[in-house]
Amino acid sequence: MSLLSAFPRTQIPDEAEKLRPQVKAFLEKSISHMRPQDRAKTWTGFDAEFSRALASHGWVGLTIPEGYGGGGRDAFARFVLVEELLAAGAPIAAHWIADRQSGPLLLRYGTEEQRQFYLPPICRGESFFCIGMSEPNSGSDLASVRTRAIRDGHSWRLTGSKIWTTYAHQSDYMIALVRTSGEPKDRQKGLSQFIIDLSLPGITIRPIRLGTLDSDFSELHFEDVRLPDNALVGTDGEGWTQVNAELAFERSGPERFYSALVLLDMWAERMRAEQCPQDREILGRLIARLASLRAMSIALTGRLAAGESPVIEAALVKDLGTSFEQDIPEIVAASVGAVPDRDADPDMLATLAYLLQLNHVFSLRGGTREILRGMIARGLGLR
Repeated sequence: MSLLSAFPRTQIPDEAEKLRPQVKAFLEKSISHMRPQDRAKTWTGFDAEFSRALASHGWVGLTIPEGYGGGGRDAFARFVLVEELLAAGAPIAAHWIADRQSGPLLLRYGTEEQRQFYLPPICRGESFFCIGMSEPNSGSDLASVRTRAIRDGHSWRLTGSKIWTTYAHQSDYMIALVRTSGEPKDRQKGLSQFIIDLSLPGITIRPIRLGTLDSDFSELHFEDVRLPDNALVGTDGEGWTQVNAELAFERSGPERFYSALVLLDMWAERMRAEQCPQDREILGRLIARLASLRAMSIALTGRLAAGESPVIEAALVKDLGTSFEQDIPEIVAASVGAVPDRDADPDMLATLAYLLQLNHVFSLRGGTREILRGMIARGLGLR
């Protein structure tokens, strides 16, 4: 993998940049009242009303064709939208999975019946999705899936469990990776994807409470759940190929390095009033890392817009990005602690405290660091 070809120098087109001031104005009206520690939750902040307001401007399902209720824009326009939402700390979790992954997946692999049924309510901010990948005792090893769907006449019977599923307890549907043939030892073979209506009988959903006292994740159990024949997404047995295309969307965007940006902005603002050359140098290094990550993410946006699926490159952005966003609260905490008798903004301290409790999760969601580095090593021909 050549870095020059993997991350070609790419600029956001002017047409996409025209969206930026509109989004800024909307956010100024919508979330300026929010406390910084709440804005720090950003893509884990669940607010269905905010998502519907965003959808009323055509900004949910922005890349979905207009014929399905979407905005008909390209991936660059969505990058501008997402960057502004995350930088401001908007609560986008309600529509996030459907907009980023489920909608594009159905557009690419779904039947016309599925597109007509699911995509319009996604774009209206009325249908919320989660993704069922991780399972108990499997970590990020998706190929070890044990949850199984067995064909039974004109339907499927689903049995198994999923865990660390983001906002399953507040979602309408799940797109799950399950086994339809073979055994876990077969790894990637025999895996398929299904749309699961989470209101069906036989489904138990238990929210998982984190150390922050938030419940962003859930554990689900499926006991002989009956799925209609048209719940299958794409081709039986091709789930692994499909889910890798989905992960390229999940891992390449700015959400993988903007999770702590609200805190970084507050720390930078504090430095405007203080003279601390050492902190200013550290801030400069962080901004340089951010600029590099942003350039890499924009390059992958260009490749996604061209119809490519840069899975390995997305894994690299995710690994570097989560390291960056994990470093921010640690660095700010060290700065604050170096002069303990210095007055500090209570809002900044509350935001810092929240992120220090959460930042270990950044490198878990979307694939652990070990899994990602294994993928990168294979992509470089090192294993």
